[in-house]
Amino acid sequence: MLDLAIIGGGPAGLTAGLYATRGGLKDVIMFEKGMPGGQITLSSEIENYPGVEEVKTGMELMESWPRQCMRFGLVHKMEEVSRISQNSDKSFKVHTTGGKEYDAHSVLVCTGGRPKKAGFKGEDEFFGRGVSTCATCDGFFYKGKEVVVLGGGDTALEEALYLANICTKVYLVHRRDKFRASPATVERVKRSDKIEIILDSVVEEVKGDAGGVTAVVVARRDGEEKREISVPGIFTFVGYDVNNQVLFQESGEPLCALNEFGEVIVDLNMNTSVEGLFAAGDLRINAPKQVVCAAGDGATAAIGVISYCEKVKDH
Repeated sequence: MLDLAIIGGGPAGLTAGLYATRGGLKDVIMFEKGMPGGQITLSSEIENYPGVEEVKTGMELMESWPRQCMRFGLVHKMEEVSRISQNSDKSFKVHTTGGKEYDAHSVLVCTGGRPKKAGFKGEDEFFGRGVSTCATCDGFFYKGKEVVVLGGGDTALEEALYLANICTKVYLVHRRDKFRASPATVERVKRSDKIEIILDSVVEEVKGDAGGVTAVVVARRDGEEKREISVPGIFTFVGYDVNNQVLFQESGEPLCALNEFGEVIVDLNMNTSVEGLFAAGDLRINAPKQVVCAAGDGATAAIGVISYCEKVKDH
């Protein structure tokens, strides 16, 4: 019986493994089918991680994490988890796609998520070179420049407002004739003299060269007008899919409570609605989707796991 099974090997999972093993748990396995590091390894530039002064790629930032986090006994299994279920004694069973099963007193799910793609031409080609899905991560690189923001929900409008504090101008493109965001946020956007709203329009294409994005082609949905906007960057916020598949049971119901977006509902200690089951990182509700926050989530969850395992073993 494992003390803790960690599902996911990004910043949250690695940090949880470090804190759990250093905190005294003996049998801790982190399940990650590939090399640990998480989605951040795809980022081309990281300059806002505390304590790391020089600009690094995501891969460079995460390079030493696995070694440090496994120093105290964390085990990495390169196996893909298909499902987590609960045993009759309230412990958990981890099912892998290879047919193996592992029993654990507690489970931490930190499988992350991924931004939805907008689908315009050049999106993949220029991702990380002018196409971004994180204003907090990349907005500073466009200080004093103009950018495009694509989307009509709360996230898109909030990020447009964030960018308006950094950039000289923000073109906010939305495919409908009105926004889905909260009225208060919409009003703040409309009051900003740095944001130009472009409704009933879609991004058809991003253009660029070896240096990255140089222009964004915007077209009205009725096909009557096209416009090429010369900008070095576009931020897309058209939705986010969390990787919550491992939580769904054979009945089709989730093991713990989720919100309307499929995000795991947790408290401040990363507890889910099921005792002994924790969630951390981008999978949880209200996740800031920043490496430093995911790492903090992992540490918080591990501290809770240690207390939970002590209680279980005492009984």
